Amino acid sequence: MTPATSAREGASSTSSVAESGATRPLLVLVGNPNTGKTTVFNALTGASARVGNYPGITVERRMGTLRLDGQLRSAGAPLTVDVMDAPGAYSLTARSAEEQIAIQATLGINDSPTPQLVVVVVDAGQLVRNLYLVVQLVELRVPVVLALNMMDEVEDNPPDPSAITRWLGVPCVPTNARLGTGIDELRRVIATALADPPLGQVDVPYPPALRRDAENVVEALPGKWRGDAKRDRALAIWALASIDEGVRLVGIPSELRRRCLAVQAEAGDRDLDAEIIAARYALIDRHAPELFEGAADQPPKRRTSRRIDRILLHPALGFLIFIGAMLVLFNALFSWSEPAIDLVQQGVAGLQRQTVAHLPDTWVRHLLAEGLIGGVGNVLAFLPQILLLFLFIGLLEDSGYMARVAFLMDRIMRAMGLHGRAFVPMLSALACAVPAILATRTMERRRDRLLTMMVIPLVTCSARLPVYTLIIAALVPPTLVFGWLPLQGCLMVGMYVFSFAATLLAATALGRTLIQARRVPLILELPPYRVPSARVTLALMWERTRVFVKEAGTVILVATVVLWALLSYPAPPSTSTAPPQPEVQSAQDRGADTPTPVGGHAASASSASDPHGVRHQRTAAIENSYAGRLGRALEPVLRPLGFDWKLGVGIIGAFAAREVFVSTLALVYGMDDDSDADPTPLQARIREERRADGSPRYTSLVGLSLLVFFALSCQCMSTLAVVRRETRGWGWPAFLFGYTTVLAWTASFIVYQGGRLLGL
Repeated sequence: MTPATSAREGASSTSSVAESGATRPLLVLVGNPNTGKTTVFNALTGASARVGNYPGITVERRMGTLRLDGQLRSAGAPLTVDVMDAPGAYSLTARSAEEQIAIQATLGINDSPTPQLVVVVVDAGQLVRNLYLVVQLVELRVPVVLALNMMDEVEDNPPDPSAITRWLGVPCVPTNARLGTGIDELRRVIATALADPPLGQVDVPYPPALRRDAENVVEALPGKWRGDAKRDRALAIWALASIDEGVRLVGIPSELRRRCLAVQAEAGDRDLDAEIIAARYALIDRHAPELFEGAADQPPKRRTSRRIDRILLHPALGFLIFIGAMLVLFNALFSWSEPAIDLVQQGVAGLQRQTVAHLPDTWVRHLLAEGLIGGVGNVLAFLPQILLLFLFIGLLEDSGYMARVAFLMDRIMRAMGLHGRAFVPMLSALACAVPAILATRTMERRRDRLLTMMVIPLVTCSARLPVYTLIIAALVPPTLVFGWLPLQGCLMVGMYVFSFAATLLAATALGRTLIQARRVPLILELPPYRVPSARVTLALMWERTRVFVKEAGTVILVATVVLWALLSYPAPPSTSTAPPQPEVQSAQDRGADTPTPVGGHAASASSASDPHGVRHQRTAAIENSYAGRLGRALEPVLRPLGFDWKLGVGIIGAFAAREVFVSTLALVYGMDDDSDADPTPLQARIREERRADGSPRYTSLVGLSLLVFFALSCQCMSTLAVVRRETRGWGWPAFLFGYTTVLAWTASFIVYQGGRLLGL
């Protein structure tokens, strides 16, 4: 079907679809960014699409299913409807990637199916601006239903839905999707509209010259697009505004493109865009006073938000407040999550003890106790911290504060060559680089998307959090700075600040060398401040937790088992085919001060009399393994950074997923010491590691060097894979991996060798 498919044809196709049941009708949700469109999508479909209180959150088509059981069956309405959540767009003028996708979904061009109904989600607090998109759709004779959302924010002066319906001729339903208010009524109206598509009508007062230009374009419209005169003129004006030399809108016939460019050239100094926009807003402004129950003024809640913004958007004070909020957040990650982490570690240790006690001493027991339970369990121990991180991020997003942070950072990012909208994907990268890279599609220029993709992996993601936590807890003393600031928490905050600084510096270097372009201004929606929704925040936490646990059960699990095998084989010549593992020894026999492994294995009784001999045998067995050999091969490259072959094995494993670094070290130390099935936390094992002369193998300086390396290196195959998908080649992923690895090695070298020169 085409953009000019008649409404009558659409209605009949809906009926036939309902009767045949072969395919389901399509409903598309559109709206300006930050109108709560995805929340409406979730409420209608029961899906759990990502929701946040800042613009550009929807970057791909999301599909769901709406069931209309028991509603209007006698009218022949369908019982099941496919629902598409299109990207947020301010208009149907195809000047950005998300607007082009929204156009394709709404008008059915570029082989996209034509929807039987379009639901436009409108922010009740920004009615006049949001109506611009609505007017465009009504002009094009698209069947439309309005969802007048966020009505709770305009209680003192709400728009009048019935007045909007009288003016536009389409149904308007007041909703508050965050609380579920009005959703049932919206479903009922949707069912009615699918049976009898509502076609509104507006008469935009375009200037005579613009009307003549449109008539010239109408002649180039394909015959299958043609309809009545008003719709043809609206479609021609849409084409004039959307087609230019710098935009290649897929699905537009070449003759129509040629005619539009010719008309634009004939217009000379006239600004066709300005004429179109001014005419539509003139119509909206003329009707705006009659659309409100009171005066068409800014709602009190918006005025309150503006007063708060005077403080939070202050160039100096606002930035200090942001730094303070981050300091509180990351200190809380340590203090609040510690009891839950201890509980998880105890559970993992107990499960390991039961495995060792009830299974025979074979390779199967060692695989279960060390490879599966020990490896994955040590990663899951950091789940409480990740939950807390996403709790705070969800609250900041849903309250509206994250958009202010993006606005604050734009001043810095412009100087670094990054577009201000890049900060939204960068904020998403705190969770994971993969969706953050996908979120770069909200930027109009390919250069801005490419530059942002090349620096997003430098942002500290949640996968680095277990690594940071392990290193800081193991090698940084829990002392106080200035007598009241926890050193460990300050260092955690410092790593996030360091990662953002490195991101901006890398953007500066790349933006002025390999990826150059002129600067463009930031246009960003600042939503009003809201009380965060517990349902939305919990949904975010659940989604991120599910992804993390899924990774622990798939990628991390597979990587851990592979690493266990690499660390176990080939077995020492003096042993059987199973990896050498001593028998369990009681705590009373081994002594309270003897360190124990994470992997849940113990030294034999002979270890009490010859612990160093057993330890030497165990270390030799690991060094002789395939992983040990690979670590030894890399040791000359890693030694200038303060790393040994064991850390090298961890770095190799971290390429599958950064969290695997933790489980890899757990495997290394679980097989590397005389101990029983009552494991000491991994950080204690790292802290107690000694050289031959008795000095600590890993110092605070080594820990800082390792933190810097992980902060800058792109140790994530999933990130490289999604960059390849977005850039459609291996060139940029190879460049990304190469430059981040060199940068990480160089920075780590400077930290470690510089610290040694200073006597640290």
